[in-house]
Amino acid sequence: MRRTSLLLAVLALTACGSEAAGDAASPSPSGDPGTVAGIEQTQNDLRIDVDRGDGTPPESWTLVCAGFVEGSHPQAQAACDHLAGMTEPFAPLADDLMCTEQYGGAQTARITGRWAGEPVELELSRTDGCRISQWDAFGPVLPIPVGVTDPLG
Repeated sequence: MRRTSLLLAVLALTACGSEAAGDAASPSPSGDPGTVAGIEQTQNDLRIDVDRGDGTPPESWTLVCAGFVEGSHPQAQAACDHLAGMTEPFAPLADDLMCTEQYGGAQTARITGRWAGEPVELELSRTDGCRISQWDAFGPVLPIPVGVTDPLG
């Protein structure tokens, strides 16, 4: 009898512990910071607005990268993976940076939201060599093909 009571007590404690751990391991799909096993997740929730500069309406996407991927971005997983591999992806260009005088096109983009829990507000363009490189560094985050012209037409 005593052995059975001890076994039931252990099973009850294990079940309670599993339920609590299951709740803590569920990330918040809304993009709000949550916890995983007691560790706070950072908020990675972005809005990306891109204007092709060709008279077509601007395009806007949302992107959430927080242990899960969601949003309207057409290449959401690739964009999250790319951003995760970048060092300070939203750092502005230095004021004293010397850039080549070349024009890459009329495209502009604006990325706002939060990354690693910090506010993001970055304006991008292709108006000189530095800004073209900055744009290109975002890879699949800015899935608009640029600089492609039809030789026949």
